Amino acid sequence: MTALSSFVDLPFEQKEALGLLFTPAEIAQQPNTWRTTLSIFEQHQAQIAAFLDGAGVSASVEDRPSVVLIGAGTSDYVAQALESLLRSKWGCEVSAVASTDLLPNLDEYIVRGRKYLWISFSRSGDSPEGVAVLEQVLQRYPSISHIVVTCHAEARMAALCEGVDHAYVIVLDDAVNDRSLAMTSSFTNMIVMGQCLANAWSIASYKPLLEQLVLAGDDLLSSAARQAEAIAKHHFARICFVGGGSLASVAKESALKVLEMTAGQIKTMSETVLGLRHGPMAALDKETLFVCFVSGDTRRAQYARDLLREIGAKSLVAQRIAVGPLSAEENFSPDCEFYLPIRVDVDDAYRPVLDVFFGQLLGLYCSIAHQLKPDSPSAGGVINRVVQKFRIY
Repeated sequence: MTALSSFVDLPFEQKEALGLLFTPAEIAQQPNTWRTTLSIFEQHQAQIAAFLDGAGVSASVEDRPSVVLIGAGTSDYVAQALESLLRSKWGCEVSAVASTDLLPNLDEYIVRGRKYLWISFSRSGDSPEGVAVLEQVLQRYPSISHIVVTCHAEARMAALCEGVDHAYVIVLDDAVNDRSLAMTSSFTNMIVMGQCLANAWSIASYKPLLEQLVLAGDDLLSSAARQAEAIAKHHFARICFVGGGSLASVAKESALKVLEMTAGQIKTMSETVLGLRHGPMAALDKETLFVCFVSGDTRRAQYARDLLREIGAKSLVAQRIAVGPLSAEENFSPDCEFYLPIRVDVDDAYRPVLDVFFGQLLGLYCSIAHQLKPDSPSAGGVINRVVQKFRIY
């Protein structure tokens, strides 16, 4: 087995030649960087809490704003990962809407006279859709409050917010501004900042929970890497990821990571646990790896177990893998070829930062198995680290 750390420790020239200069290190550093993200929030907690108060988040229920979480691609999955948590913690109407949908349909998402808080997530802060949406909303709907979470201090989105009273920019540490094509550190750290926002007035109670995530993450990195490397050697033609609730975002992000890092050589799909039966199950075959992210909630987990059993009984796929709480391993092991345990007992809403490790590592090892360069697998420039500019209408 090739430990993740062995890639990180390669000589510079070898890492550069293999396209491993950034991706392994950016995956490996994640648990430790979450502490830095929490520290950044704590440094600005008073200002952030005051801004949220001004936006109406702590007002009486009927006066609270509708919260819209915005991003494109992986940043959209950040938004989806946080939707349930923010709704629960803030008691607001919260929805995740991709900037790729907002840009051409902006007016359809806004009810005039309603109070809004828009939170935009963007690694670079320079995504064409994100910049254009923010620019247009600031001009056309000046009453909407905005928070921008980015990993890039010189982001265009940050510059747009300068001098705007009802806008607040949060810049994460430059170390999580991933240099590789695929977002890894930036994904989990923007989620951690979102979790901080959810607990903005009670951050002291979140700190021990984050420490549990850090310790579980350190443990999971090694076990997930071993399993991902073993799977990559099978050269599966396609991989299907499923998850429910907050973990549906992990299924989507995992599918994207494998697709990106293998330059589409492995076809991927994602669905919800219950949604798979409504047509998409037809895509499963004997060349498919099936990955299920299992809820820590007993009722939700039962749906996942039944799906794994059904797929096994129908002999639909080559292999079934479940990722979930250690406490569920005994119940799920008979219904999958491998169960990857997560050694922490937290609500599903906090788990995306952990579960996604398996998708990230699967993308890395599959990329290597296909003799690609994980840092820049798209040799023909089909996709880029930051989406190329296009005409805005």
